[in-house]
Amino acid sequence: MVRSVPGPTGLGRRARRLSDEETAARMLSTALEMINRTGLTVSLDHLSFEDVIREAGVARSAVYRHWPYKDLFFSDVVSELAKAAIPGAAANDVMVGLIRRVVAEGDLASPEGRHGLLVELIRQASLTDFEALYGSAQWRTYLALHATFLSLGDGELRDRVQKTLRESEEGFVERVAASWQHITGLFGYRLRPESGATFTTLATLASAALRGLILMGLSTPDIVAERMDAQPFGADRRAEWSLPALGLAGIASSFLEPDPAITWDAERSAAVHRAMASLTVPS
Repeated sequence: MVRSVPGPTGLGRRARRLSDEETAARMLSTALEMINRTGLTVSLDHLSFEDVIREAGVARSAVYRHWPYKDLFFSDVVSELAKAAIPGAAANDVMVGLIRRVVAEGDLASPEGRHGLLVELIRQASLTDFEALYGSAQWRTYLALHATFLSLGDGELRDRVQKTLRESEEGFVERVAASWQHITGLFGYRLRPESGATFTTLATLASAALRGLILMGLSTPDIVAERMDAQPFGADRRAEWSLPALGLAGIASSFLEPDPAITWDAERSAAVHRAMASLTVPS
């Protein structure tokens, strides 16, 4: 009688050995996950090399073969953070739902109605974005890197981080500019020609205002909660306005105006409502 021999179990079963490249990738991704759970401090002193090895579940020998000194690992972590810390905003589906709701409840038939809709959208969307960014550990990491990368002692690493942050910032502003252009176009608005501004200009100023309020709010939480009952910027009714809403609506009203080349009629209004069904916001 032939007896079957069971396969190895428990300690007898060995996991597949990771390559050095897989070990490095797992170590870096684990470090980023650990940092993004709490945010980045001025230094990486709170991040233990041994803790990262343990949580990554990789062999110490492979780690030290890739990074003979832990300072080399932390340099790579900072570089990876600069790549990963691309700032986000409110989720696309959340913003699309907000736009659809505002348009459905508003009046596209009159210039006053369209202006009121745009102001109301900015009022709600700016607070939605602000709250999403303010509560994001990844966004705080992004701000911390901007504030501290110049203190990096390694000139090559500092230059590498600066280049990555610049590319990240340019990509972020480009996405915000595309969103502003897309949404304001739906409502029949354009940039004031005499301003000399582009939608990148508008996005840069709006992002700077939002970022400043987030930084202030981290140390002064009252800013986050502050609200006022108001009817500014041609809004069609009184409502509760946050500081981010006032800041972004103020910037928008300085640069935007109705496009005189657009004729608003029943067909145009119907087209806008149809566009809501397939609306996407650049992300």
